Parts: sequence; structure tokens; C-alpha cells
Amino acid sequence: MKKIVSVLSRALLGWYVRGAFIKEIRGGENFPRMGNCILAQNHLSHLDWLIDGYLCAPRRFTFIGQVDKMTGVMGFLRDMLYGYAEVIPVNRKDKESKKRAIGKAIEMLKQGYCLIIYPEGTRSKDGQLHEFKPGVAKLHLESAVPVLPVAIEGTYELMPPGQKLKIKKIVTVSIGKPLDFLKEREEAKNLDKNSQEYYSLCSSVAKKIEDEVRLLQSSKS
Repeated sequence: MKKIVSVLSRALLGWYVRGAFIKEIRGGENFPRMGNCILAQNHLSHLDWLIDGYLCAPRRFTFIGQVDKMTGVMGFLRDMLYGYAEVIPVNRKDKESKKRAIGKAIEMLKQGYCLIIYPEGTRSKDGQLHEFKPGVAKLHLESAVPVLPVAIEGTYELMPPGQKLKIKKIVTVSIGKPLDFLKEREEAKNLDKNSQEYYSLCSSVAKKIEDEVRLLQSSKS
């Protein structure tokens, strides 16, 4: 989402998102004041997109969004929304599409965009946090942009998969300190990106990011 679009979206929608849904934001001081970040969060609901857009605006930001479900009119409307918000499309069933999405995301990170990513790869069907995929680590290792771990709670209750949206001010967001895996980035420079060693390194970094999100979840209780 370009700067001007982000600023306008925050001005037009920010008051409603905060007033209708968000009960509390913890760790807001951890969001980088300068520079960009990879916002890595658990994924509970389509409502997460709205909350995370609120967190990132008025900065330039983007998402990686799936295009392998809706077709027809709904698919057309989705594509219009993606174009407006500069969402990076990905067909999760197509390896080449996933490669292109990662490449475009790295390009936009290097241009200064924040990237919102849900490393589980899909919405949680049971409200629990599931294993993070290695893609989030690859984005960090190849862009050198810090990872901001975020845990969200309440959006599953407001909009579970397949159900209608409820309006209630119950969402809590916990933002951790930015993560910079300098040692792993240096190690990655000497590895073939198609090798098992590189995949294992990405998996290890993704697990560390997942652990940070789990810690943020446990700190809410």
C-alpha cells in the first residue's frame, strides 16, 4: 500500500477499527519508528488483515495474499482490493507462484515497505498457533529487514473461518521486540539457496520466530 493510500486508509478507517474491535495494544513502543519490518503474526481470521493494516498505517506496507480460492465475481473483487492495497498474490498450490511471491516481497522490503505475513500459511481452524513455515525466515535472511513478532487474540471469536463478522471490542495485540538473526544471515550467505542446509537454516529461524509469538501469547494470560 503506497504511502498516500496508507495515510488515507488510516484517516478514514483507523478510528473505526480501533473503536469497534481493539481492546488493547501491548508493546506498541516496539514497532520500529524508523525503517521497516516483517510483521510475523499468528493468523486467526480475515479480520486480522484489518487489524494489521491499522498497526502498520500510515507507513507503506503490503501483504502476501492467496489467490487459489475465490473465482468469478468474488475473485474479481479480491483482485481489485489486492491492486488497491498492493497485495502480493500467491497461489499456494503452485511452486512457481510461491517463488514469485517471495521474490516480490523481498523486492518490496528492500524498497522500504513493511510486510505483513502469517507464517502458518493459512488461518487457524481451531484458534491455536500452528507451525511456522520457513518462508518467513527466507524473507529475513535475504532482505536483512528485522522481524517483528506479533500475537493477536480475539479475532477468531469475532470472525471464525466460514462465519459472519461480529462487532465487539475484544481484540488484544501484543508486539514483541524486533528480531535480527545476524549470525544466521551470515551463515546463509555461504549456502546454496536450493540446498537442504539452507532449508534447515530457514526452518530453524522460523521456529525461533514462532517461539517468540508463543511467548507473547502466554504473556497475555
